[in-house]
Formats: sequence, structure tokens, C-alpha cells
Amino acid sequence: MTIYYQDDYVTLYHGDCLELADKWTTADVLVTDPPYGIGWDRGYMKNAKNPTPNKGILGDRNTSARDSALTIWGTEKPGLVFGSIDAPFPENWKRMLVFAKPLHSGLVGVRIPWFRNWEPIFTIGKWPYQSPTRSAVIHTRWKAAAGFSGYATVSGHPHAKPLDVMEELISATPPDVVADPFAGSGSTLVAARNLGRKAIGVELEEKYCEIIANRLSQQAFDFA
Repeated sequence: MTIYYQDDYVTLYHGDCLELADKWTTADVLVTDPPYGIGWDRGYMKNAKNPTPNKGILGDRNTSARDSALTIWGTEKPGLVFGSIDAPFPENWKRMLVFAKPLHSGLVGVRIPWFRNWEPIFTIGKWPYQSPTRSAVIHTRWKAAAGFSGYATVSGHPHAKPLDVMEELISATPPDVVADPFAGSGSTLVAARNLGRKAIGVELEEKYCEIIANRLSQQAFDFA
């Protein structure tokens, strides 16, 4: 077990979330963007000065890492889980929200008239009974995901989510400690802290732990 970063709001562990389950399952709400199980691999970046292969995300060859973590989390506490329409959905999901990505997202590999510019977000577990007050379609102010000024490029992670989306989602959850066992670029952790919420994160790859720690130490905000 290694605490990679810690402040008054956020604790980030570097390691396997399945081995550190006793750390993040103490939280009250799960908000996570796990490996989707789609085997994403972009290969070499064309026209790069020093091209290097992008080996994708660890654990993304199938949904076993996600499914094991969700089994550990259980069904008693609420959660929000990002996913893909190209992979099996989580078991016992209740409702599907939509992350409406910038218009020109999801262009690669598409040969029909419609962009693939949305992703599902699944609600799991038990939520407090309440009347609905929010749209199930979550938009971002960002104009692009990739490119020189896209939110994924700025954050340094290919599957990063924009802070405004994460803040919108977290603000709708019960006002307690947030867990993200697949912290990635750290957007969940930064958004939780921006909202004055405590958060516990786990990230398997050290290079992303460094990105998260830098974002948190720089008091990152969303400048879409």
C-alpha cells in the first residue's frame, strides 16, 4: 500500500484497487470511470516528432477489473459508473444517464452519418428517495475532447472526463465521501475537492498518479 498524495480533502493510493479495497470502500458514494473492456489501443501517433506506441489502459481487455470492483462495492451504497456501448453493461445497473461529448468526438472508425459522441453512465446501488430535478443528459462546456486544447489532451489521459461533467454528477450524489477506485486522470477527485467533498482514489499506473498529484497540488479548475 502506498499513499501517493494526500491533502485535507483527497487521499490517493497507488496500487491495485482490488488489493486496496479496505481503503476506498469506506466511502459513501462511488463515482468512477473504469476500464471499459473494449481493448482501446490507439497505436502510434502519426506525425509525432518522437512517436511512441500508446498501449491503451491497463485492464481494458475485458470488464473483469470493473466487475470485481463493483462486486466489492456491493449494492447497498449508491454509485455512478461510466461505460461503453461496445462492452457489457455492469450487472444490477438501475438507470442510464448520458454524457454528451463535444460534437466531433467519436469520429475514428465511424463510417455512418452519426458521430459516436456520447457515453453511458450507469447508476448502481441504493439512492435516497427523491423527486427528479436534473436532466439525465450531462453536457460539457468544452468544445473538444482531443486535439491541442481538448480536455483529454490537457489532462494527459486518453479517457479523461471534463471537470464540469464530474462536478455536475457529484453534486447530485448524497453529500458524503466519494470513492474512485479507477482514478485515471483524477477528474473525480479534483471535482469532489472543488465541491468541498472528501474523496478517496486508487490508481494502478504511477504515471497517472503523478498527473493526479500535479492537478491536485496546482488547485486545478475547469477552464473550458
